[in-house]
Amino acid sequence: MVILYNFTAKFIPHNDMFALVDCNNFYASSERAFQPELNGKPVVVLSNNDGCVIARSNEAKDLGIKMGLPAFKLKEFQERGVHIFSSNYELYDDMSRRVMNTLSEFTPEVEVYSIDEIFLKLTGFQNYDLREYGLQMRRTVKKNCWIPVSVGFAPTKALAKVANKIAKKFSDTLEGVYIMDSEEKRIKALKWLPIDDVWGIGRQLSKKLKNWGIKTAYDFTLLDDYTVEKQLSIVGLRLKKELSGQNYLDLENTERKKAIATTRSFARDEYSYDNLRERVSTFATRCAEKLRAEKSYCSKIEVFVITNQFKVHEMQYANKVILNLPYASNSNITLSKYAAKALGVIYKAGYGYKKTGVVVHGITPQPYKQGNIFFNEDGKHEKLMRVMDLLNISKMDPVVALASNDIGRREKMLREKLSQCYTTKWSDLIEIS
Repeated sequence: MVILYNFTAKFIPHNDMFALVDCNNFYASSERAFQPELNGKPVVVLSNNDGCVIARSNEAKDLGIKMGLPAFKLKEFQERGVHIFSSNYELYDDMSRRVMNTLSEFTPEVEVYSIDEIFLKLTGFQNYDLREYGLQMRRTVKKNCWIPVSVGFAPTKALAKVANKIAKKFSDTLEGVYIMDSEEKRIKALKWLPIDDVWGIGRQLSKKLKNWGIKTAYDFTLLDDYTVEKQLSIVGLRLKKELSGQNYLDLENTERKKAIATTRSFARDEYSYDNLRERVSTFATRCAEKLRAEKSYCSKIEVFVITNQFKVHEMQYANKVILNLPYASNSNITLSKYAAKALGVIYKAGYGYKKTGVVVHGITPQPYKQGNIFFNEDGKHEKLMRVMDLLNISKMDPVVALASNDIGRREKMLREKLSQCYTTKWSDLIEIS
């Protein structure tokens, strides 16, 4: 394959700058925020049902603990002083909100990109000392939330991602802040960054690019525009131009979700239809609650089941079904009813199911709820759901639930090493004597 190269791309200076602020080892840092005795010690956080490692402190990385390492292989590391925690999503979600709210005070234009990342657009900041501004962000977040962050400044979002990687990688030298504000810095950074680590370049695409001889982000920017668009679509071309210093990606508004899902893997394989039905009903209820929180309705519901793919000597089965609802709804009663109906369509006895989930589609906002010309949902559902939400607000386990739900623990995840919910439960608040 012949690859044409473009040597004419120029770094275009902008009055606007983007900052990407990323929380350092967010899950581990959230645990340390309330347990300062863990500072400087190796910390890891496990996935659902304490399955494998999904987060590590720098000290844990230095010990050679890899992402995805099964929990049972941590025993030897535990003897070396590694502190292990189950995923405390209640704590992490609340800490994320606190960090994002704090950073939103630095500019009115922000885009929360993930639970631990936020883009800030700095318009009219030409006379600001950006390095000092970035250091101020770090100090403020550390003071308000006890979470360390890294800050990368650049004229485009893609370059801000690169700048953030540099700020984090060389934190001791740069104090966690890096500003990419010249052509020289852009080229040096892109030559340093492997193509695998470029924002938006997945595993398969990086293999494809490596086959072309593209090893770094800088190599990628030298590709001809026509080749990039033809082989990688317009999305790839925009990324290339962003890395070349041309602003093609602005902040994105938070859009209404196209689908809402609640899924879980089980601690042990589930063979009982009744237990599986209870899980599906509970997950449908969670989806309904999320819809009401967004003031939305759904018109389709999907249920899927998957057996344990790692038990190669057992029978394997996976299936899903999507049902159209007779009317748009966000009622626990309606969604639970049709989720159970969908499960009955795909369930097969004799299999050990490892995971199931409920996904709602066809989401529309409240003012545009689509009715049915012949019949509609009982009007009492809306009032009932409103009362249930008021009674259950800020509760992990509901006070009032459907009879088809387990009112004990709705999540039913194995979390043997769960820390306290320091900021979301009165009973877990830290006491000072």
